[in-house]
Amino acid sequence: MSSRAPAIPTIDRAALVIVDVQLDFLPDGALAVAGGDGILAPLATLMRSGVFRDLVATQDWHPLDHVSFASQHPPRRAFETISLYGHEQILWPDHCVAGSRGAALHPALPWELVRAIVRKGTDPAVDSYSAFRHNYDARGARPPTGLGGYLRDCGIDAVYVCGLARDFCVRATAEDAADLGFRTTVLWDLTQPVAASSATGVRLALERAGVEILDSAALAH
Repeated sequence: MSSRAPAIPTIDRAALVIVDVQLDFLPDGALAVAGGDGILAPLATLMRSGVFRDLVATQDWHPLDHVSFASQHPPRRAFETISLYGHEQILWPDHCVAGSRGAALHPALPWELVRAIVRKGTDPAVDSYSAFRHNYDARGARPPTGLGGYLRDCGIDAVYVCGLARDFCVRATAEDAADLGFRTTVLWDLTQPVAASSATGVRLALERAGVEILDSAALAH
């Protein structure tokens, strides 16, 4: 048996996973992330740079009666929490309703370069943060979105994650990617959080999951 360490995957076997860069998560959106528009220009540059052979994206795509919407749980209000299938569920303002303007991907980015778009949160009874697995359902399962298998079929063994929001969908995507065996990196400067105070906790959680944290400038070296 060889004791040689496995080779580190090269960048051409890596995919850039762009999480939920949609109008409702940007200024004036229904669930705006402060400073979210600040990632647009550098992300567009990275997407066009050719650093990554494969680009994939996610898109929240909720039905009007989605279980995560506070409007479905009167008299509960947005940002309160409930127990759903034995797990904590944050109630959100109605956002990224399928077919609405707010659900659209931001037009400043070159989406024509993206090979696949995963729509999540389409089941009215289950929320979806991660690009790889939905949140817990009534059976206690987290069903896959199919992205993991797609990337494997494309020969991808490493993912770089960016987008919105850092403390929810980006974090969940990165943690699941690492758990599925992908070498995983979060491009910290190309994310922004819902809660500015979350930075330390998110960093610790990602490090525990085996996720590397870099700024996108490091990709130029």
